[in-house]
Amino acid sequence: MYLKHFGFEKKPFNITPNPDFMFLSATHKEVFAHLLYGIQNHCGFIEVTGEVGTGKTTVLRTLFKQLDDELYRLALIFNPRLDAVELLQSINREFGIAADTGSLSELQSLLNDFLLQQNRDGHTVVLVVDEAQNLSPDVLEQIRLLSNLETETDKLIQIILVGQPELQQMLRRDDLRQLRQRITVSYHLETMTEEDSLRYIQHRMSVAGQSRSDLFTPAALKLILKRSGGNPRLINILCDRCLLVCFSENGSQVTDKHVRQARKELWREKGHDSGGRRYLYATLLLAAVILAAGFWFYDQEKNLSGASLSVEQPLPAAESPHRSVPSSSVLESPVSGTTDNPGLEKRLFRLRRSLDRSPDAARIGVACNALLAIWHLPPLKDGERLAVNDIAHAASTRGLDVASYTGGLEGLLRFNLPVILDLTVPGARGRRYLALTGVDSGGYRYAPVMAGIDLLRTEELKALWSGRAILLWRNHDGLSPVGQPGQRGTDIERIQQLLAKAGYYRGNPTGVFDQPTVSAVTRFQADSGLLQDGRIGPQTLILLYRAAGFFEAELGASTSREEGA
Repeated sequence: MYLKHFGFEKKPFNITPNPDFMFLSATHKEVFAHLLYGIQNHCGFIEVTGEVGTGKTTVLRTLFKQLDDELYRLALIFNPRLDAVELLQSINREFGIAADTGSLSELQSLLNDFLLQQNRDGHTVVLVVDEAQNLSPDVLEQIRLLSNLETETDKLIQIILVGQPELQQMLRRDDLRQLRQRITVSYHLETMTEEDSLRYIQHRMSVAGQSRSDLFTPAALKLILKRSGGNPRLINILCDRCLLVCFSENGSQVTDKHVRQARKELWREKGHDSGGRRYLYATLLLAAVILAAGFWFYDQEKNLSGASLSVEQPLPAAESPHRSVPSSSVLESPVSGTTDNPGLEKRLFRLRRSLDRSPDAARIGVACNALLAIWHLPPLKDGERLAVNDIAHAASTRGLDVASYTGGLEGLLRFNLPVILDLTVPGARGRRYLALTGVDSGGYRYAPVMAGIDLLRTEELKALWSGRAILLWRNHDGLSPVGQPGQRGTDIERIQQLLAKAGYYRGNPTGVFDQPTVSAVTRFQADSGLLQDGRIGPQTLILLYRAAGFFEAELGASTSREEGA
């Protein structure tokens, strides 16, 4: 929303890993050099650890970009919560090898044949296991056995284990000493120095098309560095929110006042903060999507829950323990004004008349197609007419889920999802719908355009909107609702992995919805402005997927997926 205001060509502080923004601090240069050395010298095992948000994934993606496809064969295993057979099947698939069999020996034999052929062809084979702290000891032992695949003079596969500090602790186990002894290159990625942090901020702004060196005042930068501790992800999150706060006040320079306001919205402060910074890691991950207000499901749309998860209610705005985005920065940011403005009333009259006279253009199927286009999914059939309760089926056949929303505009915008808006048009027969497709400094983008008005002002949108909306979202892992402590299953295990990725869950996933997991969910809900009931429903899951780095269609200047999402 603030890109045009500050002269950016693209978001400067997006948290998704993007090699275009790669900045090699002193510590990143060291880990990059260690990785290249280990791979090029066929050292066998390489270990890289670092706290959440220090840039491990970005370094890996940049490494992949540097390695010549003609010389290297790469495989990345991101979800290591697999048994030995599943792991080998995943590795074989990544390398394009047959993985149909469930026999461990057959899978290993197929892999060995592949490695020997690649060695003869002069290729270096590299296997990267991310989030390796989640590996079980048995699977780690299987990975160690892969390193036995070698010729008389060379290792056939280079294995990189990447994870959080818990990986170091796990490798100290006595039963893993053989693996530990084979790790010839090891590096722990530290946070950036103050000097590198300042260079990092300027670098990202420059890549995004803004060369101003005074966009942040010295006092603002000092406070940002203090609160982030040199953690790249926290720097991104805090800088992004600072720009949003400054933009909401129509400012031209971020000051320490803006940083303090941003900090209050991102961190729930309770008196003095130990050490001046609190590593909440991904509790702050998506500035535009945390906190939803209002209540779920109105009578006409109750059937939508069948294609979604169980209903959960967001915390009403008045009771929210903290606000993630001030209403001024979302509600009034595009164009502000008053309803006493004659020009505004004239535009509203034109919009309402167009909606009243164009029932076919404003039907829900047209709005649904606008959202499907953003998701790059096939549209509804020509002439297909849907009732509101049919949207669930139409979405599910395209791999999406739906959820209903009733509440304020600020709460809706913080989901950062394109949505179908239910409108209020006095005197019109039947319902009218529009798709909210984007938000920028000029106003709210919508489809289909009515009365030749391309962008809606805040007051116009609020005047037209009934307060009800339909969200289309993707349940990436097909997870079911979770509400009862003690529940077990693979869904619970996956939820624990997502919570860990977002920085809320420590230790190995157990597959049990135990008290530590409930507490992690509750903390996540608190930091996201949701009702803290410790249950997993649609709202919690939407925000959790985002916090874990999954791609969703977005509102904003661009809905295209960034590299590295």
